[in-house]
Amino acid sequence: MTGLAAKKVALMDSLKALKRVTVAFSGGIDSTLVLKMALETLGRDNVTAVVANSELFTDEEFDKAVSLAEELGATVQTTTLDYLSETHIEHNTPDSWYYAKKMFYDRLTEMAAANGSAAVLDGLIKNDEQDYRPGMKARTEVGARSLLQEADFYKVDVRALSQELGLTNWNKVASCSVASRFPYGTTLTHENVAQVMAAESYLRGLGFPTVRVRFHEDIARIELPEARIGDFLVFNDRVNRQLQSLGFRYVTLDLGGFRSGRMNDTLTKQQLATFA
Repeated sequence: MTGLAAKKVALMDSLKALKRVTVAFSGGIDSTLVLKMALETLGRDNVTAVVANSELFTDEEFDKAVSLAEELGATVQTTTLDYLSETHIEHNTPDSWYYAKKMFYDRLTEMAAANGSAAVLDGLIKNDEQDYRPGMKARTEVGARSLLQEADFYKVDVRALSQELGLTNWNKVASCSVASRFPYGTTLTHENVAQVMAAESYLRGLGFPTVRVRFHEDIARIELPEARIGDFLVFNDRVNRQLQSLGFRYVTLDLGGFRSGRMNDTLTKQQLATFA
């Protein structure tokens, strides 16, 4: 049995033991694999996909996630979370991710209890253990499960098994809360969140699916994969005009390229250790 095959068996065994589950579904490849395997292992009647909407994720991502879950054959429930009503999230404190995930897992745990599920499942993988992830503490506190982590799935395993299963989004670009575009300590408002979302939507429309617009008050710092920086230069003038029209005074391109979790570079070792 290959390493991937063994991990798949371990995942299926964990699912069988739970019998009925609620899957936190974002439409990303990790949660898609969890949902697909849950449906194949337990059957539609024993699996509920919950898709959460909020001001920190685009309506486009929400709609796509609902559509994909339905295409996979899942029973879908939706919920809306008001993240900015929580003061730690509103002020984007270093532990805001904990409070956001606590709100998220608490809501899904309530929904799981109502539909008779034995557990809430998320899409966290082994790679997530290598970054600052306060949300894992919230997950553990409420008793949610990360079956891909438990079965030793890394991103390469997720993509390989997803491709094997014929999942159409096996190479989908990862997305995350727009709060990650703001330096810690920046107050999040509906206006500046919408500003960043609009800027990124425009850049994706130009053909750059992997992009981050980091918000630094009147400065927009654009991160792209290094291999695409040369392609981007022909758009300099129009991008500058468009992002200025959205309210930024200065528009910059980060020569360091795109890297997830860049805002975590400002955290001290003590802050990082808090949720290690």
